[in-house]
Parts: sequence; C-alpha cells; structure tokens
Amino acid sequence: MTRLEPIIVEKPWGRTDIPADFGDFGGRRIGEIWFAHPRGDSAEILVKFLFTSERLSIQVHPDDTTARAAGYPRGKEECWLVLDAEPGAELGVGLRAPTTPAALRSAALDGSITGMIDWRPGRTDDFIYNRAGTIHAIGGGLTIVEVQQNIDCTYRLYDYGRPRALHLDAALAVAGLGPRPDPRDTHIDGAQTRLLVDGPAFRLLHLAGTGADTALPRETGEFTFIPLSAGCRVGTEIIAFGQAVAIDRADGISLRPDARALLCWPRE
Repeated sequence: MTRLEPIIVEKPWGRTDIPADFGDFGGRRIGEIWFAHPRGDSAEILVKFLFTSERLSIQVHPDDTTARAAGYPRGKEECWLVLDAEPGAELGVGLRAPTTPAALRSAALDGSITGMIDWRPGRTDDFIYNRAGTIHAIGGGLTIVEVQQNIDCTYRLYDYGRPRALHLDAALAVAGLGPRPDPRDTHIDGAQTRLLVDGPAFRLLHLAGTGADTALPRETGEFTFIPLSAGCRVGTEIIAFGQAVAIDRADGISLRPDARALLCWPRE
C-alpha cells in the first residue's frame, strides 16, 4: 500500500473553506487537490477533488486516438461524483441543441456559448460521466471528486475573461456538437454498493458499508482507494477522508456500516 501525495492547486475559482480533513491552507483559494500516483505520468488514472466558488472554463477533451495523434499517451474520459452542492449549483454537460463548428466558434468568442450549454442542477450524490468529446463545465458552490484518465490535456472554449489561453481549433476538432446524455449518469444512494463505470478506460466502484466486501475485486491490479467518509481501512491501516492510497489488492478493504468510499482501476 502506498499513500498518495496530495498536490495542492490554487485556482481563481477555488475556495477558502476546504474541509479540515484535507489540511489547513491558511486562507489560500484552493481549487483542486490531486493525488499523485507513484508511477507518475505512466499511471492510467488520476483522482482529484475540486472545490468551486464560481464557474470553471467551458472545455472539452480528446479521445485516445486524437490525443495520441497530438503527442499525448492517452485521451481523457472523466467522471464526477458531487460530494456537496450549495443551493443553485449547476453542472454543464453537452449542448442544449445541435450546432455547427462555425456557430460554436462564434459563440465561444462572444461568450454566448454559456447559453448553449445544457446546464443541469448539481446535487449531492449526483454522478456524471463525461465521454471524451463532451463539452462540459462545472459551476460554483460544488465539492466534487473526479476520476479521469491520467493526462493533463484540456481544450478551453471559453473562460469568462480570465487571462488564460483558449484552444478553439483543437476544441472544435474533437467536440460533440450537440446533446451528450450518458446512460451512466445517475443519482447515487450513498448506502448502496454499485459499479458506476465499466470502461472503456477504467472501472469505478462505489463502496458502502460492511457488505461492500462482496463486490471487491479478488485479482491483483492497480487500484486506487478513496475514502468518502471516516471508517475506512486497508488491512489494519486507517485511511481517512482526505487521503487516497494505491494498492495492488482490494480484498483487504473494510468499511464501517456507515462508511463509503470509491475504488478505481484501469480496465484491461
């Protein structure tokens, strides 16, 4: 078992009220906490927590084929589990209606793209899967755990006037130009163990309570275990909320009856 190093990332849209489980950041505006895998860039999965006070950029990610053609080792599929949502919080997933590349480019340049996004309410325990090519954005007032393919490749379409580069040509080359519903999108029962994602790039299992052990993989693999509450262990080791660990076997995981966690691993 390896305890993963947290990488603290300040963002203009971050927050100062990060849960104390993650540490004391002295009032800094923290937007992301990444958990660095010991295999570095060669690890296939990255887990991060997001803390938002305002809307993030409107963006899109390439699939494996397009990313490799651009020199990246893989594309970027990702998913979100909302851990906390303030009233009125929103998530943007896909577009409300089909459009054209020219219309989308124009809307990205003048800001009207915000009205094209399919904004949905963000609620605690909502689960969203973003396939590569899905135009998406995260609103303010949210705490999210994100599981993604391990690649730092984001094509921004719009960033609310923040002084960061846009990537319109690259984004338009990979973006789905319409609604992007996904059958994996759901609202989770926090007391239920269930498989949330079964590929194409990774598997993601939500674990809840003492019965979760019956769903644990028995084979060896490259697992990342992420507690979502107190009451989680690997063997005799307590793994607290705000931590994550890499393990090669998952059958040593145990949870208290009121505990919950995530387990993710690459799909062969």
